[in-house]
Amino acid sequence: MKTSTFPITITEAAENRVRQLLKKDGRENAFLRLGVKGGGCSGMEYVMKFDDRELPGDLVLELDGLIVRCDAKSAVFLEGATFDFTGNLMSGGFKFDNPNADRSCGCGTSFTPKDR
Repeated sequence: MKTSTFPITITEAAENRVRQLLKKDGRENAFLRLGVKGGGCSGMEYVMKFDDRELPGDLVLELDGLIVRCDAKSAVFLEGATFDFTGNLMSGGFKFDNPNADRSCGCGTSFTPKDR
């Protein structure tokens, strides 16, 4: 497996929660895929899903057996971002802290990228 410079920092809390959810998922070769796609109320929507299909050009991060992948196009919009998890009852869950976001929607699932 090729490991490239990964654009996103994964917090320990996010890593632990992803491990729990992957265990429940049950697929032997599943990994976490992070990225962005066009859409959402602010122009770009964050993607977080379990996947078992490797794509050419994926950037790969290996954390003690936990594999995280991000496609090269998404990496441009996520460079320097942090992926975190909070168990707070109000506004808890996974979230991105993205320095490339000019503004984010209220729910935090989409953003408008800064002018490049």
